[in-house]
Amino acid sequence: MNTKKTIVIDEKTPLLMLAGPMFLELFLNTMLNNVDTLMLSHYNEYAVGAVGNANIIMFMMNILFNVIATATSVVVAQYLGAKQYDKMNMIYTLSVVVNLVVGVLLSGAFCAANPLIMNFLNVSPEMRPYSMIYIYIVGGGGFLMAVFNVMLQILRCNGYTKIGMWVTFSINLINICGNYLFLYGPLSSLNMGVAGVAISTVVARTLAVAALITFFYVTKTGRFSLKYLNPFPGKLLTKMVKIGLPTAGENLTYNLYQTTLLSFVNGMGNDAVNARAYCNSLISFAMIFSNAAAMSTQIITGHLVGAGKSDEAYKRVFKTLRTSMPITLALSIANALLCPYTLRFFTSNENIIALGQMIMIADIFVELGRCLNMTFVSSLKAAGAYIFPLIMGILCNWGLGLTTGYTVGVLLGVGVAGIFAGTATDECIRGLIVMYYWYKKKWLGKSVVDK
Repeated sequence: MNTKKTIVIDEKTPLLMLAGPMFLELFLNTMLNNVDTLMLSHYNEYAVGAVGNANIIMFMMNILFNVIATATSVVVAQYLGAKQYDKMNMIYTLSVVVNLVVGVLLSGAFCAANPLIMNFLNVSPEMRPYSMIYIYIVGGGGFLMAVFNVMLQILRCNGYTKIGMWVTFSINLINICGNYLFLYGPLSSLNMGVAGVAISTVVARTLAVAALITFFYVTKTGRFSLKYLNPFPGKLLTKMVKIGLPTAGENLTYNLYQTTLLSFVNGMGNDAVNARAYCNSLISFAMIFSNAAAMSTQIITGHLVGAGKSDEAYKRVFKTLRTSMPITLALSIANALLCPYTLRFFTSNENIIALGQMIMIADIFVELGRCLNMTFVSSLKAAGAYIFPLIMGILCNWGLGLTTGYTVGVLLGVGVAGIFAGTATDECIRGLIVMYYWYKKKWLGKSVVDK
């Protein structure tokens, strides 16, 4: 392995050293999504809901890419914590090659299933053409995200969290310029609309992958070569799949659950669909810090567990929660208070704004539960306890979230805000359960490192 200055991550690592750049990265990524929504809202309001529907599918694809990416974050962090540096190039190569192959296969599968997806989501005739073209273009280039996710996890676990921030910033600039060119600029005469926005996204992701790989080599983090896979590390791949599948299964069941809820919302009319899309843009800001803090703690926890420092890992997670919970609560309350004004950046439709106000009140409780879940579930995965979050995800998503959302939102006629009330029920109860599991130290002895 090439020599490089090792970045030490242990119990003394300041949270903000990792979380600060991740926060800015997530903030910039959120801005990217909001710019898409804002620019499309002035182009065609049907396009907004259509891209919102398509992004649910893109997120599902991303979950499947994260089977290996998530396992990479756990394995790399624990092996670095255990100082087993001789195996790192093999782990890096295996992760990138496997995810690239999976990415190509899934990109083709989702494009082929596009018409079936539209029928399942009950997408309206007005929105269907926009949704389909977006999936064909962005979904067809989905393998780029497969490689991007793995590269980002590798660099983060090595302490390079700022690179994600700078790459995301660059993606923002490229995407905004591309959107402008196709929607309002010199290329607007082509009348490509949503297709142009999708092309901008694919170009930005291509450049982002190239930037991460270049940074990987410039910093001498490691090397990629097929020779590291001879003999093929089947045992390690099996171990990574065992870590990644439950994690992806948890995310997949959550996404399927959200997709089912979206089908309920689609049945409530286009105003409800657009209210949900606009509110999700605002909601993404409320969860940024807790998400960044949870991802940072996951890296630190992985290093500590790999080094055999279980007590330090245990305390570190609760310390994170004491920081992230008050900030998340403040951001979600501010969102609810300001939404009558912020929603007007996207629309002047008073019905959509009224629906959005109800959604944002319900979301305060969603964010409280989500903060608990992100903090403790991320740490459980880092410690090697990846089965329990999957079980609780299935039980609470479908047993609590779906039934409550359908009952309140559809049967009782509350509407789209009732769907969010169901999500709040799921997040809060599941969050308390996983916190108790961490508190009782049920995760001890599940490290993936061969001592």
